[in-house]
Amino acid sequence: MLKKDLRLNYSALRENTSREFILNASLSIANQLLKTPIWEGSYYHIFLPIFEKKEVDTSFVLSILYGKDKQVVLPKVSGENSLTHYLLTDSTQLVKSTWGVPEPTDGITIAPSKLDVVFVPLLAFDRRGNRVGYGKGFYDRFLSECGPGVLKVGLSIFEAEDVITDVDEQDIRLDYCVTPKNIYSFKED
Repeated sequence: MLKKDLRLNYSALRENTSREFILNASLSIANQLLKTPIWEGSYYHIFLPIFEKKEVDTSFVLSILYGKDKQVVLPKVSGENSLTHYLLTDSTQLVKSTWGVPEPTDGITIAPSKLDVVFVPLLAFDRRGNRVGYGKGFYDRFLSECGPGVLKVGLSIFEAEDVITDVDEQDIRLDYCVTPKNIYSFKED
């Protein structure tokens, strides 16, 4: 299926889900994450959800990260098409961006090359590890700046599509995608 069709379909599916469904699915995703082999790193990059778009509630994953004593890093849109990454600390202040994304106002910047794991937002993904986001390319540009060993972990309330037919060469594949019921691995060992 084409990315534009997947964006339309999955945006509509999300719109028709209840907040309770999102909350329960998000908790199940966090529990599934505990079964993945991603916990050896130090720096974990995570997105904060746009609740109006019914994204995965990552507060459960944040609790796991804190419980495992990990360094948590948050993105902030900087400029027209890039992200800056800040260490989340007790003094970090968050403000909603024009897109509704909670972002740090400032703080200690962390280079993408330092990251061990990146939790990646998405609308849909396929059985090959390709993902569809909102179409702005922020995460593909960001992931291309990360080190070669970074683990890219998608979080999805829905299961995999068979195939995304219009994948571009700049699209960066996931290593894992975690849903409420499954852990998909795309790592090539």
